[in-house]
Amino acid sequence: MDVTAVPHNAAANEPESQRFQREVGEISESTRKLFETYSHIPPDEVITHITTVRDKAWAIHPYPCIGRWRFLDLGLGLHRSYPDVLARLKTGEQTFLDLGCAFAQDVRRLAADGVDTTKLYGCDLRLDFLDLGYELFRDKESLKATFFEADVFAEGSALDKYEGHFDIIQASSFFHLFDREHQKQVAHRVVKLLKPQKGSLLLGRHVGSWEPKETPWRDGYGKHFRHNEASWQELWDEVSEEAGGVKFEAKASLKERPGEVGLLAGPWMVYTVERL
Repeated sequence: MDVTAVPHNAAANEPESQRFQREVGEISESTRKLFETYSHIPPDEVITHITTVRDKAWAIHPYPCIGRWRFLDLGLGLHRSYPDVLARLKTGEQTFLDLGCAFAQDVRRLAADGVDTTKLYGCDLRLDFLDLGYELFRDKESLKATFFEADVFAEGSALDKYEGHFDIIQASSFFHLFDREHQKQVAHRVVKLLKPQKGSLLLGRHVGSWEPKETPWRDGYGKHFRHNEASWQELWDEVSEEAGGVKFEAKASLKERPGEVGLLAGPWMVYTVERL
């Protein structure tokens, strides 16, 4: 079993009541706008369409982010750094990777906001997520982004050819899947993928903790580590030293997210890590 399978199995073994919400309820104005104006789905068909694709994805991958509709959050657009990210990408000179992109909903948000989609990339462990993304957003013929399947921990993966390629990488709901040592491995991979220059940026969000802690998965497959602001900086200080003194500034803030249960419960951390 490869290490990336561990958290997914653990997530799938949470009680279904904590992973699945049958009805989508209200969706945000920005999310509805994306489906209506980017995907050209009639307003009265939006809920039915996303429910159909969600249920299809749930049958394949019963993870909380799918079951509880978290893919509709369009988290990149809510990030405090989004205006800067959008401005940088709209120059047409910078590249963006969504690491662990799932449906790649944030790639679609960037596309809808006018970014040249040939500069956008998405990577996930499972290719069927990427195919479902095309179905969800009805853009297989129009979207020119590059999607590929890769294991972030594997030697010789498809990520290798993109070393030094990206100006901006998003990794949301990703680091919190792993124990601290594997988080560090992910961080080193990110360093290799980013362009080796000042301003190269990693950003995202994940479940954190007011006090840093390592927690076992419910099914016994290892542990996962949750950070506060100080421990997140410490992780990147270690990565910096191990990477030969490359300096990074890690900024993070924690905020409670009401209504979350199971693996998603706890304060959420919004972060940036910028190369100095």
